[in-house]
Amino acid sequence: MAETSQAHPNRRHRILVAKPGLDGHDRGAKVVVRALTEAGYEVIYTGLHQEPESVAEAALQEDVEAVGLSILSGAHMTLFPAVMELLKQNGMADVLVFGGGIVPQQDIDALKKLGVAEIFTPGTDTAAIVKYLDAYFTAKDAQRKA
Repeated sequence: MAETSQAHPNRRHRILVAKPGLDGHDRGAKVVVRALTEAGYEVIYTGLHQEPESVAEAALQEDVEAVGLSILSGAHMTLFPAVMELLKQNGMADVLVFGGGIVPQQDIDALKKLGVAEIFTPGTDTAAIVKYLDAYFTAKDAQRKA
């Protein structure tokens, strides 16, 4: 049985992981899902070939606090903004959006300017992703208590 992450021992944060677009490779997304689950997060994985609308709808229905998008197809500059806009339209502008995939640095910079919190590129250790989310949720939980 996986231990709950030290950053949030009394509360399981909900994260949606999605593969928007036509990309058919989901091994990396599944590795991230497993790492987050083992760290104590409640993770919902939507599977391959999701439309931005279905990702945003799943995020709303599952009442998640974060959405992780995995995109290897090169469509990141279309799909990330589309999902973010749909989240905003659904009253979920406060949901953390992060992602992974093959994204050039100039596009990472542009996506961060649009509000994407972080992009993890191929080869990133899953421990770094867990650490990033732990820090985010620790700060968020501290704000709730204040």
